[in-house]
Amino acid sequence: MTMVPSEALVVVADGGGARLFRNRGDERSLSLHQVELRELMNMDDDGPAGSMPGESTGQQIDEATFAKQLALALNDGALKQQYEALVLIADPTTLGRMRPLLHKEVLARTVTELAKTLTNAPVEDIERALRPS
Repeated sequence: MTMVPSEALVVVADGGGARLFRNRGDERSLSLHQVELRELMNMDDDGPAGSMPGESTGQQIDEATFAKQLALALNDGALKQQYEALVLIADPTTLGRMRPLLHKEVLARTVTELAKTLTNAPVEDIERALRPS
């Protein structure tokens, strides 16, 4: 696993929400502190990320819409210099929906991606998943 720089933004997401953390430690001593909780909002204003099959459920459309909203927020944050390093942890489906929407500035700041569902996991489990083995 890649070292997580001090003050890196660590986003732990799934189709229903995201927890945003900052690493208050350093590369050797990870110490995540939650700074924000995001959930799907203004659903009527945004459509889902990418095209959705006609048989998609309401929940699938909501999850795709949240992935799009989160990707756009990360793009905005990168362009406004709100973070220098990003760690993105999301379930494989959400990660797949977000990737094509991420700006090159976000991609340039991404130090690691982890395709895991850890949104409801204790902080200690998230930190453990990010520690070098």
